[in-house]
Amino acid sequence: MNTKLTGSKRLFLAFAFCVAACHGAAAFAAEISGAGSTFVYPLLLKWADTYHSKTGQRVAYQPTGSGNGVRQIKAAKVTFGASDMPLTPDELKAAGLAQFPVVIGGVVPVVNLPGVGPGQLRLTGPLLAGIYLGKIVSWDDPAIVALNPDVSLPNLKIVVVHRNESSGTTFNWVSFLSQSSASWKGSVGVGTSVKWPIGVGAAGNDGVAMYIKNVEGAIGYVELTYALQRNLAFTAVRNKSGAIVQPSRATFSAAAAEADWTQQPDFYQIVTDAPGENAWPITGVVFVLVPREAKDPAASKAALAFFKWALNEGQADADAEHYVSLPPTLVKQIETYWDENIK
Repeated sequence: MNTKLTGSKRLFLAFAFCVAACHGAAAFAAEISGAGSTFVYPLLLKWADTYHSKTGQRVAYQPTGSGNGVRQIKAAKVTFGASDMPLTPDELKAAGLAQFPVVIGGVVPVVNLPGVGPGQLRLTGPLLAGIYLGKIVSWDDPAIVALNPDVSLPNLKIVVVHRNESSGTTFNWVSFLSQSSASWKGSVGVGTSVKWPIGVGAAGNDGVAMYIKNVEGAIGYVELTYALQRNLAFTAVRNKSGAIVQPSRATFSAAAAEADWTQQPDFYQIVTDAPGENAWPITGVVFVLVPREAKDPAASKAALAFFKWALNEGQADADAEHYVSLPPTLVKQIETYWDENIK
């Protein structure tokens, strides 16, 4: 997918996919519908486009946030849900759902500061927590200046931007803040939605990106592809090993490499704040949720065929969109999980 596509064009394409599927335009009898994560939306849209061109099967996906995706699949209103926050094995069992990872990406802080370009500003977990707690209120705060002696920081109020809906991107963001700051952990905590101490809300990764683009002094958090699409200044961040790292497929891969999936029931795992000198500290995994016993077996079978193609043949699309494909050993583990858990 061309990362220069505008948000409006992406939404138009998603709407077109949905309309075609809902009116029976697909060459297949089974309709594949999904909802949830905006984090993975650029890649899912690309996968759907490529898969349709190869097979004629259409995939309708609504990027409404991870929390909504979970609610939709629990209510059996879609074929699959997508969430950047994994459900626990107990919650999956209670809902009759199975869960598996599909791709890895990174959440990045983005800022709008005059004269500051991508990767120039350095931040840490404690600094980000202090900003989002409202304790650091100006860009020329001594703590920020001390970490950025070569950056000209203005005497400008910090405008904090966060998601206003239940979001897996938020989950990974606040997970990192909780691991970085006892104050954040004790007063705000972790979840797909939290009681924000300060700030303004925006809908979806694209909504946050648009707000940052238009408001000088703003800071927010988005998946890397959105930052690149909007030409936003993402920041470098200090990781668990003390190294200052830039967000990239390489640093996302370094964080993901620390994960061991072999002992995780239903693939439940959170990879934020991973060890390793080159690891990006706000790396996240996108999970797909499907029924163990679907009301529409044909649609469920078609969805698994789509994800099997994506996991085995969609790596080029993932690479182009700045995500990290899953290793072949994990893909085989996922396919075995399907055989054992999904009817």
